[in-house]
Amino acid sequence: MSRWRVRHAGVAAVLAPVLVMLGLGLWRLDRGGMWRDEAVTFQVARRSVPQIWQLLHTVDAVHGLYYLLMHAVLAPHPGEFALRLPSVCGAATTAGLVAALGVRLSRPRVGLWAGLLYAVTPMAGHFAQEGRSYALVAAGAAGATLLLVRAVSSAPRWWAYGATVAVTCLLHELAVLLLLAHAGTLALARMPRRVWRGWGCAAGAVVLVLLPLVLVSRGQSAQVAWLAPPGAGSVGRLLGAFAGPVQLVVVPYVVLMVLAVPALFPWRGGLTLAAVALPLLLVPPAVLMTVSRFSPLYDERYVLYALAGAPLLASAGGERLAGVVERLRAGGGRVPTLPHSRLMRRPRPHLPYTTALVGVLAITVALVVQLPLLRQDRTPDHGADNLAVVSAAAARELRPGDPVLFLPSIVRRSALAYPQGFRGVRDVALGAPGPVSGTLYGLEAGPGELRRRLARLDRVWLVAEPFALRPTWYPAHPTERLKLTLVDEEFVRLRQVVRKGVTLRLYVRRPAMP
Repeated sequence: MSRWRVRHAGVAAVLAPVLVMLGLGLWRLDRGGMWRDEAVTFQVARRSVPQIWQLLHTVDAVHGLYYLLMHAVLAPHPGEFALRLPSVCGAATTAGLVAALGVRLSRPRVGLWAGLLYAVTPMAGHFAQEGRSYALVAAGAAGATLLLVRAVSSAPRWWAYGATVAVTCLLHELAVLLLLAHAGTLALARMPRRVWRGWGCAAGAVVLVLLPLVLVSRGQSAQVAWLAPPGAGSVGRLLGAFAGPVQLVVVPYVVLMVLAVPALFPWRGGLTLAAVALPLLLVPPAVLMTVSRFSPLYDERYVLYALAGAPLLASAGGERLAGVVERLRAGGGRVPTLPHSRLMRRPRPHLPYTTALVGVLAITVALVVQLPLLRQDRTPDHGADNLAVVSAAAARELRPGDPVLFLPSIVRRSALAYPQGFRGVRDVALGAPGPVSGTLYGLEAGPGELRRRLARLDRVWLVAEPFALRPTWYPAHPTERLKLTLVDEEFVRLRQVVRKGVTLRLYVRRPAMP
């Protein structure tokens, strides 16, 4: 094949996954409801830059750069579509970068398969439609990996690599585990000392840039106190998320990844696709799970960027399988006894489009099999909660001037994300709004002031999380405890409305005892 045709085949191999990921990402993007984490992004990003900076001193420093980015994105026209659009672009970019890695380290059809596999993975599609930083972190990690390959194999521009990793880590500090994955790649490829020296300088600069964020976020570790140590099923769940939760897809996916493993150690040294993909896939989750046995930090979303390793490894296995089949056809059934890396990397004079199309067809089947999961993920009620539903329930029950208690105070996020349902109501417990106090949901009045405010009311609406109404729940904050005590002792429940994720109760004051 001519160099011109190879170049255009490589461009097409990168462009196709980008378009597929864009299509899947834009599908039902504005589905009519944010969940709690997206609502945080939405309300924080609409604050002024000084107010965002004030907030980061007390909470969410790890998301600071992302909030500033989203401040600019949401400034022209805030809404759910604009909130999620950067994640769609990030996911599409990642799919293209995964394809570019496959093209550079193997050939166009391998890049095409890898990019398409990434695009049709339900986990990639889910975070492509979430208004948080994880899809952008995945794009940064894939871009840094491509820059590592270029620095090793051609132009050693370590400053570009270091800058990309630094920005990625500032979007989420746990992306620093990417450096360990890249160190694993260099070790597998048996890189010379000069390469290690360049990479070490870049990695050291990243750590220095990240250190202030780590020190600040360490003081905010209470935010992840809800995380539990990973259990026996964590590895299986992550495998299902990376390869796809449908067994019809998982089994051949894992088989293809296993087929790529013998190509980890190239017979002449240097980078192979498997040597790049396997550390990226395994090292960040393995390290984070291990650390989380002692100090829980692990959640699947925090290692989304490692997902790129799975389609790259599976495509490397697919290429090895295709190479064996092609040589069987050419050699009358005899399998040539070449080292594994030469089976993977041996240049060929032509591009067998039939084999490429067979791989694309197999990926299309995987998409069709997983399409119900993708469709379900795009329904408004699929998430952990839907704050639009809470606001709609409040709009049907509350009237302007009605006094409202939020139990606990974080339930106020519904009113911040969708204020239409709470327009005109009186927030009885609120002392200072979030933008003024430098908090996410505002500062509430103390117990004494709240008691005085409630003493003047004959009726009050309670907007509560379901767990807050269980007899076993005992809040740590005295204001929250007082809410429970006063509504039980001084008021009588007159009405109750239950929706997914929220309970609305109307209380009226108990009649005076004769």
